[in-house]
Amino acid sequence: MRKTALSLLSAVVAAVLIAGSSYAQGPRLANAKTSATPDAATMPVTTVVTALGPNFTAPPAISKDDVAVYSGNTREDVASFVPARGPKAGLQLAILIDDDASPTALGSHFQEIKDFIEAQPPTTEVGIFYASSGSARPAAAFSSDHQAVAKKLRLPLGKFFGASPSVYLSLKDLAKNWPSNDMRHEVLMIASGIDRLHPGLDSPYVDQAVEQVQKSGVIVHTIYTGGFRLANSQLLQQVAWQNLSRIAGDSGGQQFFQGFETPVNFLPIFHKLNIALGNQYLLTVQMPRSSKTKGELRAIKIRTEQRDIHLSYASQVFVPGSASERSGD
Repeated sequence: MRKTALSLLSAVVAAVLIAGSSYAQGPRLANAKTSATPDAATMPVTTVVTALGPNFTAPPAISKDDVAVYSGNTREDVASFVPARGPKAGLQLAILIDDDASPTALGSHFQEIKDFIEAQPPTTEVGIFYASSGSARPAAAFSSDHQAVAKKLRLPLGKFFGASPSVYLSLKDLAKNWPSNDMRHEVLMIASGIDRLHPGLDSPYVDQAVEQVQKSGVIVHTIYTGGFRLANSQLLQQVAWQNLSRIAGDSGGQQFFQGFETPVNFLPIFHKLNIALGNQYLLTVQMPRSSKTKGELRAIKIRTEQRDIHLSYASQVFVPGSASERSGD
């Protein structure tokens, strides 16, 4: 029975991998702008698209005419497609660390994380948060003073003190309470991926986190770090990895996974993440307004005819209704 369960799970994981790596999946903007009047038939919705060449290389420039956006079978009107550079380069990057993680495992990467923070450009504000007790507890508020932020980095408390029931509740809390502004909102989540409230398949807390990050337009990048409870269970390892893969893929982020252990070196990961952050576009699409009062999530697909370009973006964007709020419920 256990072999059968693992075989089925492996097939599911393979399907997730294929969907996440297609040339039509990816991220969405945390602050989608809406400027239409309440009775307008359509309204502009803005989302973030990451464009990468093979093996995390910078792609050639992409213009508005190079992309097509579909909602179901309907091709939507692309209003603009501009690089997230210059006056549009603003980014708030939250580093979310599971407080239940192994201090020993992350301790060897402490300086690498600090160096990554300090190397961010002036247009990026970095904040540090710890997933604990179902919330995202700030250690350093968003700031472009990267050295000051890096000094607030600390080791996780570990399994006896962190007591985080579910890192996905903390991610949901972070996304829901993110202050609205015109910057991109992205998370680097460093965690084992296990949901301690629901360690098996189909966790409702993972579902809730996915829904909230999509409503809030938050892009999540994940680094799998292994964990205390995963060492002797291949099934739990695969479920935990699948959770992280889903969060990243459905929000339009990048998922970094090197086997079922904490990566030996974070530097190659940070190099790839920096390339991804530096090759993002703000896509604005004119979409039919939601008929639901509080708005709705709407699935989209983005295509480009340019060769060897991988587009990442959120699988769903939030389309407001007459009385909806961007932060969601």
